[in-house]
Amino acid sequence: MADILDQSEVDALLNAVSEDSEGFQVSAVPREVAAHEKDVAAYDFKRPERVSKDQMRALHSIHEAFARNFGASLSTFLRTIVEARVATTEQLTYSEFIHSLPSPTCFSLLSAHPLNGNLCLEISPLIIYPIVDRLLGGANTDMFIPQRPLTSIEQRLANRIIKRALQNLAEAWAELVEIKFDVTDTESNPHLVQIVAPNEIVVVVGFEIKMGARAGTMSLCIPFNVIEPVIGKLATQSWLAYSRRDTDQDQMRRVAKRLTRAVVGVRAYLGETTITVGDLMALAVGDIIKVDKLVDDDLIVQVEGRNKFAGRVGQLRGNRAIQITRQSDASEPL
Repeated sequence: MADILDQSEVDALLNAVSEDSEGFQVSAVPREVAAHEKDVAAYDFKRPERVSKDQMRALHSIHEAFARNFGASLSTFLRTIVEARVATTEQLTYSEFIHSLPSPTCFSLLSAHPLNGNLCLEISPLIIYPIVDRLLGGANTDMFIPQRPLTSIEQRLANRIIKRALQNLAEAWAELVEIKFDVTDTESNPHLVQIVAPNEIVVVVGFEIKMGARAGTMSLCIPFNVIEPVIGKLATQSWLAYSRRDTDQDQMRRVAKRLTRAVVGVRAYLGETTITVGDLMALAVGDIIKVDKLVDDDLIVQVEGRNKFAGRVGQLRGNRAIQITRQSDASEPL
């Protein structure tokens, strides 16, 4: 047949194809399969990532706000400068988290109503003992960190620190979900506590706490099954809106704090009247000017020229005074 090529023609075609395809990779994989293969990523079944990167960033932002408030709260409570910051935010298995902790340590189990399950809060002995020593009047200069569990008295003092941490933690989570954190149990050996299966994924937020020359770590372990009902609220768009609200609230608090030290002018008006110029020129000591206010009428108190309060005139420790009785309307006559 005329359409059948002989061997010389077949060899010529193969040589032409090899010359044209030199420097290019010829693939017999269909285009749809090749495009699908680009989305394939390595997956470690021992450490599956169940929380997305956006959600991890949102959790990081939540606990950054918590760290700032917790540091300020501790500074006020201990009357010394305490700094707290988020050091790490990562996904681990519960077994990896437990084996990374020292023993003995200050380990607390937390409930998070209305969420189901328990969380873990661990505070390193390197910082909890200096804090307890500070509460007992110590100077923390040459303090020896003991390798033993907390005594009953030390644990009660540590619980006061943990209670403040839980209050600040609830405030940080308030915009996401209303949670009430409570301590359900304490333990010195974390290896004896198992709140989830060893291979269960947990989110571990690591903090660094500094108090003077002393520094230590604090770890918050959040099992995935605990935050799974609210994990969808950690979407990027909704969290950006929360971050803006949090920034606005911080700015409002700073402005309000500075306004409390502002100096304003306050005036109390006894009343008004109208007299002639002749009577005004003839006024002398002892003369009485009749005003339009009765003795039992409230006097208007203005702040920076605007009606703000109403009150009664009187005397306090030998000085003339006015007692505020109510707020005044802006249009109320003097």
